[in-house]
Amino acid sequence: MMLENKVAVVYGAAGSIGATTARAFAREGARVFVTAHSLEHVEKLAADIRASGGSAEAAVVDALDESSIEQHLESVVASAGRIDVSFNAAAVPDAELVGSYLVDLELDRFLRAIDSYASTYFLTARHAARRMVPRASGVIMTVGSLHSRIGIPLVGGYGPAQALKESLTRSLSAELAPHGLRVVGLRPQAIDGSSTIREAYEPRAEATGLTWPQFQDMLTARTHSRRMMTLDEVGNTAAFLASDLASGFTGTTVNLTMGSMDD
Repeated sequence: MMLENKVAVVYGAAGSIGATTARAFAREGARVFVTAHSLEHVEKLAADIRASGGSAEAAVVDALDESSIEQHLESVVASAGRIDVSFNAAAVPDAELVGSYLVDLELDRFLRAIDSYASTYFLTARHAARRMVPRASGVIMTVGSLHSRIGIPLVGGYGPAQALKESLTRSLSAELAPHGLRVVGLRPQAIDGSSTIREAYEPRAEATGLTWPQFQDMLTARTHSRRMMTLDEVGNTAAFLASDLASGFTGTTVNLTMGSMDD
């Protein structure tokens, strides 16, 4: 079990990526603390993990609120003694961000994605690092998207926000790696079965004229294997990167676009 005796905190665990990653962490032996804005979804997730033989606890955490993050991490340390992995999958609903051309976009809507994604990653990483550095051990992780590296229309500030997260991953690693910490990201493209695909499509459907099947075909046509990545593939990769087996990975974002973008 790659993560046996590890303690992991997952932000945005109510979403499909966060939930799948939490399950993968638990399956590999980690004690997982799952968080979201609403307790209902993460409580069920934690119960499912425990029913499968894993260890999981649920809590409400606003991943954009510093005091909420800090108070929760204090409770994790009090309960588990430490934090080994911080995984940020917190997201802003795409309907609030995408679907308009940049020339028609209001400044506050453009900045909403940048401010939200940068703030949640910065805050969760900073507070996790402060608890990891004294032990000279820990992994800080986030998940982004293909938008960070290529130009895609109708995504507003979402693309710049994902690029900022990759830059922050590199900067955090440069400062924290000498203290024994690793900082890594994941860059998937479209993930089959995730709620984010539909959320990404709907605000852009009217502007593009694409039907849902056409949108799916467009995404799969970009990949080498002519299919979308699965949620399990993302979760399995996250579990590996969080483990000591991936000790050579830091300051980088792993390309999970299945060939959609050469890296």
